[in-house]
Amino acid sequence: MARTKSLTLKPIESQIFLVRGQKVLIDADLAALYGVEVRALNQAVSRNKNRFPADFVFRLNAKENSNLRSQIVISRSNHGGRRHLPYVFTEHGAIMAATVLNSQRAVEMSLFVVRAFVRLRETLAAHRALAVKLAELEQRLETHDAEINEIIDTIRALTALPEKPRRQIGFRPDMVSKPKMLKAGT
Repeated sequence: MARTKSLTLKPIESQIFLVRGQKVLIDADLAALYGVEVRALNQAVSRNKNRFPADFVFRLNAKENSNLRSQIVISRSNHGGRRHLPYVFTEHGAIMAATVLNSQRAVEMSLFVVRAFVRLRETLAAHRALAVKLAELEQRLETHDAEINEIIDTIRALTALPEKPRRQIGFRPDMVSKPKMLKAGT
């Protein structure tokens, strides 16, 4: 038990991947956490197929496997690595695996796995809430920008000089015509 207390959730969270829209752990990572060989974990799953429906555990296809290889280091099969596509376990599958392995370490580590999934879920929810708030703020700024632009346009229109001078209305002394003098003899 002393060894499990020294473990932190961070390494477990970094081993959780999103595959087919579900957060999963690869069988090799789960076996390492539970302190068993991958072969023993996969045998326990195949012996208890009724406890592992498709939403608990599934095998990766070749494309998903190659995508994960680019994210994590998995040796090639011609260098002593895996010869079969790996299984991946959802949160419920990881808990069920702890029950079929029936070892004290598996039970202890299943608690860490569950906590890691919960913490990851909370982190994603916090990011979604933050994204919503940012979108609201952007919307507010866009409406404020439009209103400010309207105010500036109105001020410019009021302060702009007219394009042609207006004819002034009213009495102007310079416009008063002088009486014409009649020439003598006319």
